[in-house]
Amino acid sequence: MSVAEREQPQRKGKVVVVLGPTASGKSALGIQLAQRFNGEIVSADSRQVYRGLDIGTAKVTPEERALVPHHLLDVADPGDVYSAARFREEALAAIEAILGRGKLPLLVGGSPHYIQLVVDNLQVPQVPPDPELRRQLEQRPLVELVAELERRDPRAAARIDRRNPRRVIRALEVCLLTGRPFSEQQGVPAPLYESLLLGIHWPRAELYRRIDQRVDERLRQGMVDEVRRLLAQGLSHERLEALGLEYRFISRLLRGEYENEAEMAEHLKHAIHDFARRQLSWFRRDQRIIWLEGADLARAEVEVARFLEEEG
Repeated sequence: MSVAEREQPQRKGKVVVVLGPTASGKSALGIQLAQRFNGEIVSADSRQVYRGLDIGTAKVTPEERALVPHHLLDVADPGDVYSAARFREEALAAIEAILGRGKLPLLVGGSPHYIQLVVDNLQVPQVPPDPELRRQLEQRPLVELVAELERRDPRAAARIDRRNPRRVIRALEVCLLTGRPFSEQQGVPAPLYESLLLGIHWPRAELYRRIDQRVDERLRQGMVDEVRRLLAQGLSHERLEALGLEYRFISRLLRGEYENEAEMAEHLKHAIHDFARRQLSWFRRDQRIIWLEGADLARAEVEVARFLEEEG
């Protein structure tokens, strides 16, 4: 069944979402649930779509992928910009195919906007980017951009991730190019699917410990060498800056901005702590999320079984 056909009134398919902050254990829980409920996983991670970004994004290993089919991993070159519009199109296509096979789609990841695109059937304005306008906006302080977005589109400003320059700039770009509020062009029709949202919660200290442990483990696995390989393949330091904290900080290490790897790692850990807090702030706005204390498989299985038994 196509997405267009799914738009017609009928019984909706069901999708389970596993979300949470970085290092919370989403991938492992998603795999366990997929094995238990005959499912397949659709990644909702804005960086795991890129080939070669493996260690730095904590991408599931080939061995883990062999346990359960995964979708939307390694679908773009790191030099390309993978848009939200492309994610929405490919995620919905993957979900339709999984449903067509009689299996359960599990949307697993920590990118709130990507999750919202699927769960709420959020539309992406079809406005091509304007490179010159973006360059002008990028030169302005983020606080100034947020203030302008509040003036031009209060609704978008209220629900956007205000600490994400890329999201703020895109919303302003659409406003300025079309002369209309960004939020008016994100029309939200009825959701395509029934969704169960499961969030993984850890006490703050334990989450930070998990983050720090994972940074140390990634460095032992060769995360710095991964960045060197990307540079050798022609990726620029400018592009690495845009690919997330791990790639940004290691790029700066390789440019001599830190005295050694240990100093870089400490700064990176604190930056990821801040990032995790922002993720949680975003997710906590959504009252539909059922929070699990830790990656509580038994509770998650109860919630999924109940969800699947409910009449649509």
